[in-house]
Amino acid sequence: MWEEPNISGTRGSGTIFFSGCVLRCEFCQNSDISRNYCGKTVDAHGLTEIIKELETSGVHNINLVSPTPYYPVIVKALQKYKPSIPVVCNTSGYEQVETLKALEGLIDIYLPDFKYSDNELAVKYSKAPDYPVIALNAIKEMLRQVGTPVHGEDGMMKKGVMVRHLILPDSLENSYGVLDMIADNLPEDIYVSLMAQYFPTGNEIHDELKRKITAEEYEKVSSYMLLLGLENGFVQELEAAEKSYVPDWNMI
Repeated sequence: MWEEPNISGTRGSGTIFFSGCVLRCEFCQNSDISRNYCGKTVDAHGLTEIIKELETSGVHNINLVSPTPYYPVIVKALQKYKPSIPVVCNTSGYEQVETLKALEGLIDIYLPDFKYSDNELAVKYSKAPDYPVIALNAIKEMLRQVGTPVHGEDGMMKKGVMVRHLILPDSLENSYGVLDMIADNLPEDIYVSLMAQYFPTGNEIHDELKRKITAEEYEKVSSYMLLLGLENGFVQELEAAEKSYVPDWNMI
């Protein structure tokens, strides 16, 4: 229930979390799965069965979270069984265009992060060289495949791309730069989800990441987004910066 309103709706998003993210963000709030590979091992058939179970439960969509290392298995699963509800690819944005092309026709909604406009910051925090250009090219390919958001009569997103950006403490210029890149390079009706949920997890190395963002940082970035004319999408409230929103991974 904790995704954007047009993804979670009233019945929730059917999230399938994959362990072993391709990034190594020191501020990751899901580090138990992104770094520690917890969970259970499934093949394409097993993934198909999970998708069917979620679909039967009545969720609005199937939401594949951090799926990048497992695209070959995901392709096999979706070729075997494509659900009647939208399939969401919820990704870090650090994707190769050639890899994304293998997903064409299987993904209905792309929900990529756009974390950095500052390449030095991308290397410093996520060990992701050339992140800005790689993410921008990836998002352009996603747009080529599914376009900007299309919503149903119920207000739920049925198809398209929505770009997420997480505001980090002491990184205003990075956020401004991301919003500039979106405004300058993507369609004017693109949907942007501005996220304020950052909180320290205790894994941070750099001192500036050992606090939440301030109300002033939040206001400056959200105001800049509107100043650029990026009016479609969502702005997350500061109250979302709580550990209680992180799932309990021991439930697996």
